[in-house]
Amino acid sequence: ERERERQARTERHGAAMGLAAAALYGGVLALLGAALREVLLGYEDNRCSMTYMFENPEYLRVQMPRRVSQRYPGYRLFLYGEGLYAEQSRSLKLSGAPVLFLPGNAGSYKQARSLGSVALRKAEDLDGRLHLDVFTVDFGEELVALYGGSLQRQTRFVHESIRAILRLYRDLDAPPRSVAVVGHSMGGIVARALFTLPRFSPPIVSLILTQASPHQGPVLPLDSHLLDFYSSVGQRWSAGGRDLRNVTVLSVGGGYRDYQVRSGLTALPCPPDDPNKLSLVSTAVPRTWMSTDHLSIVWCKELVLATVRAFFDLLDPDTHQMTEDPVRRMAVLRHHFVRHPVRLLSELDNPALSPSASASVSFSGSSGSWMEVRTPRLSYSSPKEPRVQYFIFPLSSRRRNYSHFHCQNSNLEMTPWLFGCTETNGSVCLQGMDLSWATELLPAFKVATVRLGDLPAVSHLVLGVSNLSGRQFSVECEWLSEDARTVAVPIPHVLSFGLSVSAVTLSSAGLLHTVQLQDFHQVTSRLSH
Repeated sequence: ERERERQARTERHGAAMGLAAAALYGGVLALLGAALREVLLGYEDNRCSMTYMFENPEYLRVQMPRRVSQRYPGYRLFLYGEGLYAEQSRSLKLSGAPVLFLPGNAGSYKQARSLGSVALRKAEDLDGRLHLDVFTVDFGEELVALYGGSLQRQTRFVHESIRAILRLYRDLDAPPRSVAVVGHSMGGIVARALFTLPRFSPPIVSLILTQASPHQGPVLPLDSHLLDFYSSVGQRWSAGGRDLRNVTVLSVGGGYRDYQVRSGLTALPCPPDDPNKLSLVSTAVPRTWMSTDHLSIVWCKELVLATVRAFFDLLDPDTHQMTEDPVRRMAVLRHHFVRHPVRLLSELDNPALSPSASASVSFSGSSGSWMEVRTPRLSYSSPKEPRVQYFIFPLSSRRRNYSHFHCQNSNLEMTPWLFGCTETNGSVCLQGMDLSWATELLPAFKVATVRLGDLPAVSHLVLGVSNLSGRQFSVECEWLSEDARTVAVPIPHVLSFGLSVSAVTLSSAGLLHTVQLQDFHQVTSRLSH
């Protein structure tokens, strides 16, 4: 009798264990199936344009001091060049602004050619008045993401390389005092690790731009050397300090397509009150708006153009070197990487044209070119023939029912187009202020939204839609109440694996709506734990 009971218990226990094992294997298979589904069906095509060299690329060896060459025999420093620039630079008598590229895990020093070639083309457009000297380091394609024992050695060699680069300019009247560093993947970690060296002088690196660099931690923490290296870098930067607050750092993540370094790892672990540190994803960069995989982030033409444009706007016209003003550096980076106001950055230096300017704008044109709009919404398409045209919107009857005024246009020229009127004569505005700095460049439109409460001195809004060049475009504008256009949406559970969907229902056919994701902080806190 007891034997039968024991066998029955054993059978029940075995059945329970079998069910648990089946549930476990089923869960693992479900996870693998969800991952496979995401890879095969959710993979985004690479929409980046390739960067091409227009002349034969050359890598000019920069000789290091003998003690450095003997200590680091496997590392080398090069200057990138093409065509005439390469011929003129063989003697290494340089006059441009130095930029140093650092490759990442198993990366090649030749990856600098995209940045270097686009920078050369940009300099040619400026007739050589301003140009960059792009240097690159050969780390022998070491696998530093798998073994961290080489990271400290790479960091020390980069320090020696920066000192060697600055020595090349010592005969100039206004030699550069710092080098801008661009680091891909683990190269960005090495750039930040420079500040942990005991004899490193922080002023010699004032700008760091990292591409798909895992700042939060290693992707694969496989050895103690890697963890110790990250720990020392993290402690140095999280503690802050006056010398680090003046260093401008921009981290760009690849986004959805980067399966090697997810975007969450690319966020900079710096004090939140540091105004000179910025983290973003390539999908948010104006005129890029696309994700990149771990390698294409280096050669993606749209992103390289944003980087080169920013670097050239950072050059001081007097010294031809990178500006030493950290406020200016961050303003330039935000202009090209965060919110492009569809205006030339040079206008920032013109007090009469800056966003905070109080100087008035005078309007021209006969009364026949002015039209008053009293409807809640306007849609306008420009005619083929050139025409001077202004639309004027009275504010007095709108302030009670609406909180914002929103406009979007397609193909409108990069000129001022939205104004606040402060003096009128009937339906004609005589004096006003430029509100076009509120414009934001989006993939399909240029949009501008102004808050009526911020315009107490404005009696009318003016939309300038003249097409003197005959260029056709379309414009849509509307009044809106922010509360009526805000929709709160509960987000799917973090363990739903994309199988649950929250639908968004809009109550109107307006141009602009705000969607708030409820409890989104709970998702990020779960993922961080």
